[in-house]
Amino acid sequence: MIRNLYPLLANRSVLWLLFWVNVLGTAYGYYWYKWQLVDTPPRFLLFVPDSPTASLFFVFVLGAFLLGKNWPLMEALAIVSLVKYGLWAVVMNLMVYFVSGQLDWIGIMLMASHFAMAVEGVLYAPFYRIKPWHLIIAAIVVLHNEIIDYVFKMMPRYHTLDLYMDQIGYFTFWLSIASVGVGYYFALRPGRFSLSIKTYR
Repeated sequence: MIRNLYPLLANRSVLWLLFWVNVLGTAYGYYWYKWQLVDTPPRFLLFVPDSPTASLFFVFVLGAFLLGKNWPLMEALAIVSLVKYGLWAVVMNLMVYFVSGQLDWIGIMLMASHFAMAVEGVLYAPFYRIKPWHLIIAAIVVLHNEIIDYVFKMMPRYHTLDLYMDQIGYFTFWLSIASVGVGYYFALRPGRFSLSIKTYR
């Protein structure tokens, strides 16, 4: 049944809508990080805004789709990072709720928007044209980011969870591995469900 969605997902109006939603979400994401970026040493600036960078990768993917093309490296970076940071933010906000007993509307909005990031990354996987080396680069990027976040202490700030950073770092490492696995399963494995974006132009 889900296969029947793909003519709609590949529709140019839908692609344009998602393109601008992700552009605006990316811009808001960088704005959300502004206070942390002010305190960040310049050498780490590229590695701090995790979720907006993930959605920026997907903006490039959608832009290529709108041109009837594929950008496989961006596709690999997008699916891995969208799944990773999308699910990570959902789990972190649930942890905030369990630790503090509170979850405000901003937390609920963050959970919904980040879960949507993970979903869109996977939904568009049949159109991706990823090769093994693209996925290897994406894996290196997300695992390198763990080092920056949890060795150099550049992780996103959730002060309610400060006492649990070691456990969060361990969880995040395995979430990265799982996200690479998701990228392989949906976008690279032999026999996967595959479509061409050019078919719908």
